[in-house]
Formats: sequence, C-alpha cells, structure tokens
Amino acid sequence: MALNGPLAEQLVEHLAGHLGRPVRIHGDRPVGGGSINDAYRLDTSEGPFFVKVDPGGSPDMFAAEADGLGRLRATGVVRVPEVIATAEVDGPGGRNASYILLEWVEHGLATESYWAALGRSLAALHRHRAPTFGLERDNYIGRLKQVNTPHDHWAEFFVACRLEPQVRMARDHGRIGDGVVLRAERLFTRVEQLFPPEPPALLHGDLWSGNVLCDAHGLPVLIDPAVYHGHREMDIAMTKLFGGFEADFYSAYNDAWPLETDWEERTDLCNLYPLLVHVNLFGGGYVQQVEAVLKRFV
Repeated sequence: MALNGPLAEQLVEHLAGHLGRPVRIHGDRPVGGGSINDAYRLDTSEGPFFVKVDPGGSPDMFAAEADGLGRLRATGVVRVPEVIATAEVDGPGGRNASYILLEWVEHGLATESYWAALGRSLAALHRHRAPTFGLERDNYIGRLKQVNTPHDHWAEFFVACRLEPQVRMARDHGRIGDGVVLRAERLFTRVEQLFPPEPPALLHGDLWSGNVLCDAHGLPVLIDPAVYHGHREMDIAMTKLFGGFEADFYSAYNDAWPLETDWEERTDLCNLYPLLVHVNLFGGGYVQQVEAVLKRFV
C-alpha cells in the first residue's frame, strides 16, 4: 500500500502535531522490517520517519507494539524508537488499513563496544521488575496473540501462557500429532523443577538479531518487542535461536548481572516457546526441532 491519499494526509497531521510545525512529504520507499507488514521510509521536510502498514487492518497489533516500545523506552537504559502515532485509515477495497509511525533510526557500523553495550543494556532492562509474571494486557509475537495473564509463579505462567496455547494451536491445525502433545504435557509437570527462581524481569520478548539495530553512533537499538515480565533467561536464550550474538554480549551481561552457571542447559527449554510459535506460523522443519527439544527434557 503506497503512502498516499488519506494515509499521507493523516501522516502529515501526526507529524505536524508531534513536531509543532507544518510538515511536507517529499516521498517514500519500501525498506526492510516488513516481513509481516509493509515497511517504508517516509522522507519529509523534517527528515525521515519509519512507517509500518498492515493493509488488512489490525490496529490492536500496532497498539500493542506501541505499548511495548513505550515500556522499553521508558526505562531509559537502551535506545528504542519513539512512537509518534498508531491509527487506521481507509484502505483499498473498502477495508481499513492500520499503521504505526515511528522515529527513523539511521543505520551505522557497530563499534568495538557494540555487543558489550547491548549486554549491559539488557541486564539493566531486566532489572525493571514487576510483582507478577505477565503483563496487564495481551499482545503479539509475530501475528500470533501472546497471552500475558499475570501469574505469581514462573512455571505456571510459562506453561499456561506460553507453551499450552501454542501446543493447542499446533494440534488443532494438524501441525503436530498426539504423541508430541502427550510428551509436551509430561514436560508441563516438570517445568517448575527445571528453572531456577528469578524475579519477574521486563523482557523484550522477541530478542533475535533481526530485532536489534545498530544506529549511526554504533550503538544498539531495540525494535519489534513482544514485552512481558518473565524469567530473564528467556531473552538470553532467544538470542541463540538463530545463530547467537557475539561473545562480548554474554560476557558483558554476566558481568552486569550474572546468570546461573548452568543457564545454557535451559536454552532449548526456553526456546521451545518461540519454536512452537514458528511451528504455528510456518510449520516445516520447526516441528522436528520442537520434537527434539521435548525428547531432551522428557
């Protein structure tokens, strides 16, 4: 969906209200960051901005993203793009399109301290705690609803709000069989024994390399969160799901807030949740990865 017509008019209004002065749009071009939605760089008389558009219209998804970005940004411990607006607009075929308008982050080259800075920042983020695991609202991971009903105990939350919903969805859509479901249910009874106790930490929630940018100053920027308060090993494990971050990241994190010495033994357990999400989004080889993790722990 091109950024013209009613959408362009609304974007101009948002920017003018945000900046306190008139704004003109010079043009736009598609950019990366739109694997689920269309993403654009919006060039204006006041510089560039970033826009994600869902032509199908799912305003709650962008409202949840804005909420998550706002929570991360409010900590002040790591750079997070500023949210300017989320809204709907008349789209093609009489369907509403939804969008989120953000500060543009100019990309740069990572400095030697980039990964260490990210590790320290994540440790500082995780020190923002809550009385319970979860969040006051549900949100999304990818296009899937992420249930965040608060729980007092991590094991209960991890099973009820992370694993069970994804296992049920995968079963109902025929992506996994009864044998996998039964093995998962056996795992559910063991989760409390497998995790060390931790306070509920503010998590990014979807911390793979594609959701971390390097800005023009060579410093990390977090984007596209799926925030909740959870066990901090969940974020650390997610960084290893698609290849892992540089060693300096883990060293700096551990210097700032040491993890349990056996944390890597639980990496696959933590990543069972994002793997199940990928089963429900994409199927394919992710099913075999889920089966392998279950066999390891049950």
